[in-house]
Amino acid sequence: PGNTKVAKSTAVPPGPPVYLDLVYIPNHSNSKNVDVEFFKRVRSFYYVVSGNDSAAEEPSRAVLDSLLEGKAQWETNMQVTLIPTHDSEVMREWYQETHEKQQDLNIMVLASSSTVVMQDESFPACKIEL
Repeated sequence: PGNTKVAKSTAVPPGPPVYLDLVYIPNHSNSKNVDVEFFKRVRSFYYVVSGNDSAAEEPSRAVLDSLLEGKAQWETNMQVTLIPTHDSEVMREWYQETHEKQQDLNIMVLASSSTVVMQDESFPACKIEL
């Protein structure tokens, strides 16, 4: 009644989980687009973590922490592999500081030592079998 304003929620409503083999974490793993609800609902064997811009907080530590929090709520403890596209300070610190929790949650961070060379360009690569 009167001038009462109703706050509009921006949270993703709860729903059934979606299971996928491979997921690219949206928007260079920026926390503006990905949160705990994303990882509670989008469940994958592999997550690609891109981003190599510390000024833009990509990848975001909050997104990596959201993965841990979201996966902790899964009913099963299926193996999850993170595939970083760049070696970033954020990823290294997160890996070291949360390694024990990663192990408890059956999360592995893939570090690639393979390099693909194509014409005048070379870049790190990994092989995923689905």
